[in-house]
Amino acid sequence: MPSHRKLGRPTDQRIAILKNLVTAFIQNGRIETTETRAKEVKKIVDSLISSAVKECDNFTSRQIKVTSAKVDSKGKKSTVSKESKNGRKYDVIERETKTEMVQVDSSSRLHARRQAMKWINKVTDENVVNKLFDEIAPKYKERTGGYTRIYKIGPRRGDAAEMAILELV
Repeated sequence: MPSHRKLGRPTDQRIAILKNLVTAFIQNGRIETTETRAKEVKKIVDSLISSAVKECDNFTSRQIKVTSAKVDSKGKKSTVSKESKNGRKYDVIERETKTEMVQVDSSSRLHARRQAMKWINKVTDENVVNKLFDEIAPKYKERTGGYTRIYKIGPRRGDAAEMAILELV
C-alpha cells in the first residue's frame, strides 16, 4: 500500500498541485479543494507545522554591522567628489555604518526551514516560510498535534467531486 494518494496524475503534476495547495494554505490559513487533495495536504501541512513548532525558539540574536547610503532630506543619496591616482574626478555615494540585532537560526532550525521549502513555492510578495515559522508555529506551541481540520461541503456542481474546506484549527 503506497504512503500517498496518486490523485490520478503523473508524479510531476501531482507534486506541483500539492506544492501549490500547501503554499496557498499556509498563506491564507484556509483552502477549498477536493476531499482527497485536502487529506494529502493535511498530512504535509501537519508535518511542516510540527517541525516548525519543534524549532520555534531555536535561534539566537547577535549584532552585525550594516552599511547603507546616506540620504538627504529630499530622499536622494548624497555623493562626495573624489580624485583617482591618475587625476580623474568621480562621485562616490556616502555610506553610514549601523549595528543591528539579527536573528540567527541554529543548524536544526535551518534544516527544518529547508525541509519546509521543499513543499512551499516561492511567492514574490510574501515569504511563506517566514510566516510558517514566525506566525503560525508560535500560535500552536502548546498544542501537540491536529493543527488542521477538514470540513466536507458536499459534491461539486460540475463533476460531483466531493469538496472539502481545509483550515487551521
